[in-house]
Amino acid sequence: MLNNIVAGLGALCSAPALIGILLGTIIGLMVGSLPGLNDSITMAVLMPMTFGMDTELAMGLLIGIYCASACGGSIPAILLKIPGTASASVTAFDGYPMAQQGRAGKALGIATMSSWVGGMVSAIVLLTLCPFLAQQSLRFGPPEYFMLTVLGFASVVGMAGENVGKSIIAIAFGLLIGCIGMDPQTGSARFTFGNMYLQDGISLVPMLIGLFGITSIMELFESFHGNEIIAALKEQKNKMTKVELPNWKESRELLPTWAQSTVIGNIIGIIPGAGMIMAIFMAYNQAVTSNPDKKFGTGVPQGIAAPECANNSVVGSSMVPLLSLGIPGNSSSALFLSALTIQGLRTGPALFNNTPDVAYMIVLGFLLSNIIMLPLAIGYTSLFATAVLRMKREILSGIVIVLCVTGAFAVKNNIFNIYVIIAFGLIGYFFNKFHIPQSPLILASILGKMMESNWIQSMVFSHNNLAVFVTRPLSCALLVISLAFIVIPMIKSAKDKKKGVAKA
Repeated sequence: MLNNIVAGLGALCSAPALIGILLGTIIGLMVGSLPGLNDSITMAVLMPMTFGMDTELAMGLLIGIYCASACGGSIPAILLKIPGTASASVTAFDGYPMAQQGRAGKALGIATMSSWVGGMVSAIVLLTLCPFLAQQSLRFGPPEYFMLTVLGFASVVGMAGENVGKSIIAIAFGLLIGCIGMDPQTGSARFTFGNMYLQDGISLVPMLIGLFGITSIMELFESFHGNEIIAALKEQKNKMTKVELPNWKESRELLPTWAQSTVIGNIIGIIPGAGMIMAIFMAYNQAVTSNPDKKFGTGVPQGIAAPECANNSVVGSSMVPLLSLGIPGNSSSALFLSALTIQGLRTGPALFNNTPDVAYMIVLGFLLSNIIMLPLAIGYTSLFATAVLRMKREILSGIVIVLCVTGAFAVKNNIFNIYVIIAFGLIGYFFNKFHIPQSPLILASILGKMMESNWIQSMVFSHNNLAVFVTRPLSCALLVISLAFIVIPMIKSAKDKKKGVAKA
């Protein structure tokens, strides 16, 4: 393992990798600070450009964007009460009141330091767990991989809360998309409607560009007449805000919150389909519970530290199931899966066994990106954040449109992919309007094919005996965990309803 780490470190120290991480971190901070954009949109738009890039440059670029965008989202949330990303929505609860009290620099400092702490811990978790899980996955056969996909769907349903029905709709739609193309067993075409471009199925890259890029443009169009950002900037009197990191005494007070939030963020990150939103709300609620003497929503430092630490903790840990098992933890890690495929790489044990230098370069890249993110975030926030926020949305939308169309066409050099991004842009737009989560759709479209192929192999292996899923220890254990993900939330929900009835 040590030799592999050294090989990965050598690849990371190459000029393309270092340039990619540095450039990606800067782009991530900028993207995160622009309301309407996020890491998923940016990665989806830029991904086709990685076709002609070196592997080190492409991976470094995406790593930097993913790590830094979660940190950048806190800037407009604190200064303007307008979250740059969804993961920073809770940060505004206490960040904006603190800014209104004349402590914007302190609020930004707490957010930056908390993001750095969460990111560093998640990078260490990634470095520790990934090789171990990849090694263990060599024991997996078709039944285990099938139950692993079941676990992914079970975690999505179990974590959906009151949106179980909507999550199931998204999963069903994603599975339907995954069925488009050639039947792996018979070789016959399914749901292609005589279109030759659909015989290979719907390409993941155009689908993601549509869901994130085109959808974001449509939502930006809706907000053109809104002047909330301009008004908020005038309220700030266009002053540059100097970031003030927490001192030693403040850091000691925030340490319990950081510890709780990193644990929550890393656990949520490893669970497929859970995502940052769940992590930030759980971390914030835990901070409120742990500090009953503080009035949250009025500028409490723990109210900033908890969500910012949690969302960055999800970043590295969400890559654990992707790199070790081939299952994306969230939308952003699904984009990494596409990028690795573009580079001709496979996730899982094959990544660590066949290309250990690339595998460990990616893992160590998350650590390096978080290291350099702290000084870059301080400099960017203090000098450039307000100027970037003044960028006109019309110009921003035009840039995104051009990149989306160009990127979609470049995937296979055919115009059909442009139709795909438009179609999925409309789907993503209506999903957002009806508050249907997109992550289950993406997860299902990826895992659906994996589930089908492993089901077929399991049935051939066992001579159509379903007992194969319970007689093999690992498969049975995964089945039990899957059931637990579904049953435990149902029991908890039933208990909460009984308590509500009793109180009434």
